[in-house]
Amino acid sequence: MKTPIATVAFLFLAFFLYTKLIGPIPFSVNSMQTTKTNLFSATGTGKATAVPNTAMLSLGVIKTAATVVDAQNQANTVTNTLVSDLKNLGVEEKDIQTTNYSVSPEYDFSQGRQAAKGYSVTQTLEVKVKPIEKANSAIGAATKNGANMVGSIAFVLDDQTKKDLEKKARVDAVKDAKEKAQSLASAAGIKLGRIVDVQESGSIPEFYRPQTMALGGEKMDAPTNLSPGENTVSVTITLSYETY
Repeated sequence: MKTPIATVAFLFLAFFLYTKLIGPIPFSVNSMQTTKTNLFSATGTGKATAVPNTAMLSLGVIKTAATVVDAQNQANTVTNTLVSDLKNLGVEEKDIQTTNYSVSPEYDFSQGRQAAKGYSVTQTLEVKVKPIEKANSAIGAATKNGANMVGSIAFVLDDQTKKDLEKKARVDAVKDAKEKAQSLASAAGIKLGRIVDVQESGSIPEFYRPQTMALGGEKMDAPTNLSPGENTVSVTITLSYETY
């Protein structure tokens, strides 16, 4: 019994001295990592359509006078009256924004030389009108009060409606992508596994935007009649599957 005990004790003592004098005994560990790279992808598109419920209007005025102050006063009078009328129609102040205010000299070249004849002041407002039926009245109020710039009319969807359409279009896009994946995989003899990746290319709102119109200082007596049409939101989805 003494000999085995002495042998074990010797081995432990030798191991202790080796690690103290030489260092730890190196161990080699081999690791292996596998990644499945056989993927099959299919792309689907979904669309959702709705009638626009918001109008974006560009309304403005150009006034010319002998002095800058006179031109500014005339433009301010028209603009202030227009803003007041828009508020009376139910347009909130936060939905009325000044997008341009400029002053420029006017010249007369009729005598063969450049001669100053006054100044022009241009002021433009961007107005968000909801419900869209009020857009006709807003344009009527603008032209009645002397606004001589009407243009960049866009019919859009409010944020909540756009989100709802995006959700619907997204569901349809996923369904379309799955159907395409199953059809293509079946035709090619590929077995599909689980979906491992989903990519969305972003929604694309489509809306109608006519040309900008200048009224040339004339008031419009005929009633305004705007047709908003429909807006479409499109979503594209790409699904990637494992294959076997």
